[in-house]
Amino acid sequence: MRNSPFPNQRSESLKIAGFTFIRNAVRYDYPVTEAIRSVLPLCDYFVVAVGHSDDETLELVRNINDPKVHIIETTWDDSLREGGRVLAIETDKAFQAIPDAYDWCIYIQADECIHEQDYPVIRENMERWLEDTETEGLLFNYRHFYGSYDFVGASRRWYRREIRIVRNQKSIKSYRDAQGFRWDNNHKLKVRLIDAYIYHYGWVKSPDAQKRKLLNFNKLWHSDDWVSAHLDPQSAYDYNGTEPLARFNGTHPAVMKPRIEKMNWQFNTDPSRARWSWKDRATWLCEKLLGWRPGEYRNYILRK
Repeated sequence: MRNSPFPNQRSESLKIAGFTFIRNAVRYDYPVTEAIRSVLPLCDYFVVAVGHSDDETLELVRNINDPKVHIIETTWDDSLREGGRVLAIETDKAFQAIPDAYDWCIYIQADECIHEQDYPVIRENMERWLEDTETEGLLFNYRHFYGSYDFVGASRRWYRREIRIVRNQKSIKSYRDAQGFRWDNNHKLKVRLIDAYIYHYGWVKSPDAQKRKLLNFNKLWHSDDWVSAHLDPQSAYDYNGTEPLARFNGTHPAVMKPRIEKMNWQFNTDPSRARWSWKDRATWLCEKLLGWRPGEYRNYILRK
């Protein structure tokens, strides 16, 4: 394993930056301003890579009107249709624009938020592991909301953890479709799991907005012919009640309150109709009893 040659750093002068990327946030109903605002209290500097859009996305981000926020305008390479690679490239553009003076960098995607109740533990862990060379990133737990703000995904198709804080080392790169990070030699990052959550809202949209998003999103992976064959642009997305879900009884980040109050569609689910595979049921039981998910994909090396 490689060692990470970090310089000596003083925790009392800890400097934190944040970064994200976005394009066509208005058209596809991404809560990007909520995502950014949820992270800003932790940051001294924040970079948003705004791709050339067909809507008012640039104006939307400008209207955040916070001196910490720095916008870079980018052009997406729409010819990259294998594995969502363009998402990683746009993530890297934002990360590379962070000045070297910052120690930790918090990554948030345009449909994710951090809850203010987790700020103390996030800050505490950045302080705790600042000078530890065996810690190259911090790993968050996830809550994936589906259909409404009252339910979270319960099957194994929802990843339960991912890296969202990394060292400000520019040889760290976004991996594959921007789900996580690796070193540029493809080595996994050594990370510490922290007791904090990412709230993922990518599957909480009106059925019409969800369909628009999926049509656009699948074009980052597949050809136009594939999209035409597999997705019907004329019909709304069907929240058909078969997704295994669990009721969420907690609170949402404060920045999401106005959006939640404007929810304008009905979401009905019947737990008895959920399609649980035997693998999902076995995994769910094992995780519930032992805290371990068999066969879990890990794009990181977890340090204790």
